[in-house]
Amino acid sequence: MLGPLEMAHHLLAEVIVPGDLVVDATMGQGYDTVFLARLKAEVIAFDVQRLALDMTADRLEQAQVSAQLILDGHENVDQYVNQPIKAAIFNLGYLPKSDKQVITQAETTLDALAKLLELLVKGGRIALMIYYGHAGGLEERDAVLTFVSGLPQSVFQVMRYGGINQVNQPPFLVMIEKRL
Repeated sequence: MLGPLEMAHHLLAEVIVPGDLVVDATMGQGYDTVFLARLKAEVIAFDVQRLALDMTADRLEQAQVSAQLILDGHENVDQYVNQPIKAAIFNLGYLPKSDKQVITQAETTLDALAKLLELLVKGGRIALMIYYGHAGGLEERDAVLTFVSGLPQSVFQVMRYGGINQVNQPPFLVMIEKRL
């Protein structure tokens, strides 16, 4: 059985074809950025921490793929992306092995998500991996779930995937697909 992040990758790979424009809204350690680049997509990745950019650049070089790395918050995605996208991924929480005080925030996450939903093409998908077992995580989780629950079902299909018999706030996936 696939874990939530593996499911996110599987569902994104179903719709991404070479040349598609995709966004990694939270590049972190670079795993998702490399995953998207290996699909031969045009990847634009965001993070607010220099460490994330450095780790991601190293992973991209090792994998012999490329992406555009931007040292800025995902809420500013509209300053860098102004054309339709096929997909996006978020990993909400904090950068592992880093300052756990630097976390994604509900306000900026929802701002970025709203902008990316506007850019998303019909049939495109956005994956949100929600890690909430840290200070501030519950508030962001609840804000994201409230937001996506209110998306019109005639335009978006929203699904939730994750373990239910796990301890310690297991992460889960929210997947959004644009129908119209």
